Amino acid sequence: MPRRKEVPALGSLCLHSLARHMQSVWVKDYSENYLDEYQFRFVMGPFNDLAGSLVQDLIRLLGESRRLTRAALHLLLLPHLRELSLRPCPGLVSNAIGQLVALRCQSLSSLDLHGCSRLSADVLVDLAEGLPQLSRLGLAVTQANVQVLSAVGSCCRRLQELDVSRCKKVSPRALRHLAYDPLARSLCCPALRILLARGLEPTGDGGTVAALAFLLLALPRLEFLAHGAVPDALRLLHGRQLDGTGDAEGFPSLEELARRRGAAPEGPRLTLPLRRVEEVEEPALAAVHAVCPQAEEAGVWLGDGPGPAGGWELLGWGRLARLTLGCAGQRGRVLAEVLPLARSLGPRLQTLALHGFCCQDELSLAALLASCPGLQTFSAELHAPTDADPDGETPAEPLHWDTDLLPLSFPQLQSFSLALAGTAGVFPAQHGLALRATLASLLCRAPRLQTLHLLSVPFPLDSVFETVLAVPGPPLLELQELSLAESWVSSRTAWLLLASEGRLRRLDLSRCRDIHRRDYDSFLQAVRKQRLDLDIAWE
Repeated sequence: MPRRKEVPALGSLCLHSLARHMQSVWVKDYSENYLDEYQFRFVMGPFNDLAGSLVQDLIRLLGESRRLTRAALHLLLLPHLRELSLRPCPGLVSNAIGQLVALRCQSLSSLDLHGCSRLSADVLVDLAEGLPQLSRLGLAVTQANVQVLSAVGSCCRRLQELDVSRCKKVSPRALRHLAYDPLARSLCCPALRILLARGLEPTGDGGTVAALAFLLLALPRLEFLAHGAVPDALRLLHGRQLDGTGDAEGFPSLEELARRRGAAPEGPRLTLPLRRVEEVEEPALAAVHAVCPQAEEAGVWLGDGPGPAGGWELLGWGRLARLTLGCAGQRGRVLAEVLPLARSLGPRLQTLALHGFCCQDELSLAALLASCPGLQTFSAELHAPTDADPDGETPAEPLHWDTDLLPLSFPQLQSFSLALAGTAGVFPAQHGLALRATLASLLCRAPRLQTLHLLSVPFPLDSVFETVLAVPGPPLLELQELSLAESWVSSRTAWLLLASEGRLRRLDLSRCRDIHRRDYDSFLQAVRKQRLDLDIAWE
């Protein structure tokens, strides 16, 4: 059965006690006598000897429980902090708090200000200039602007990760100030590996693609640039049609930057150290593959063209380990088209996500999984065959499923998700037999599975779980989260799970047609009576 509720650890109990009594005990004197003294370089209080990681845990706990106050935050901004996230309390982070962070927390290597929109651009500049040891900085949904980006680029030489997503005052062209200082005529942010720039306002003059190409050339260690126009920028660089002149703002030309990277119009082709690319449409795949040969993670949208899914470019990506494929065409793709790719990349694939494919052949999912024994995460959203006959002959369902359909085990698989989108009553019965046999075999061969989502499955799943839970061992010992939302499952499966061994902590039975209110009430009563650490959802 799921584990009984454990006695909380002593450290957790102490933090919760601090949080409950923060206002009435720990900050009472400071709140009444010193709250408006913003220039205290140090505050000798009850938290000075608390480890920095515990201080951050306390800030998070207070923020989530809405107990964090301005006075408490004052006392928790301590000089020995190495990491600080103010994401749990953006409403409290005023300019005064920002100045306190710059004054007191000068040893920070990580600062997350996500959503702290009350901080002015001037204070953000002060933070960038006053915290030169930062390696991670989160400025998403803040007032960051060109001046802030210039300060970050010039002062944060150790910065490796930066998030400026959904900053209304940042455009793709403004991002160039992160990578180059026009006044000093020098490159900036030499260590930056990850730049998240989603949801930015487009450049008014249509220079978004050129601006992103500038960043890709000027940041020598960049491994991931999150922006929807990155594939277009990579196509521009692959085509070698680069502007040879600088601009009036003092930035060098793309051609000059490319020469610095060892590429020339008639010389060696440009390659970049990007490890992750996303939102790549199939026509751009060849160019992206050529410019980013070391990519380890890719997200690709496929059209309706013939041939294997992704063409031959994906087959030649030697380091690809995490792959997302989506169908963007009107006709879509059948799942069997992914099989050549799976057979080529399968032994090294760790993550595979498939969206919008049609399960034309009932055994295609089993063949696909059998080609990828090293998977850690798998998710698929599949559609029914277009020529399905819902009134076809229904074969007899076996009493117990054969668990040997898949020839190999999945020793690394931790997360599996299968959604049969919009397919209720449409899948042929033969597909239902094959899919359930595949699931039974998979669940018996994935000893480390922790998360399992079987969504909108229009075939009875009770017999699958009966088969799996009867296998010696038993399987699913590591399973912690199970969602069967909108699937065909009865209360019998829920009772089997409650009686089985394992670590199950969350069970989602939302909109399961064969589970009723009386069943749900019985589940909750059993959980309370046995003091299980299990959350059950139903509606």
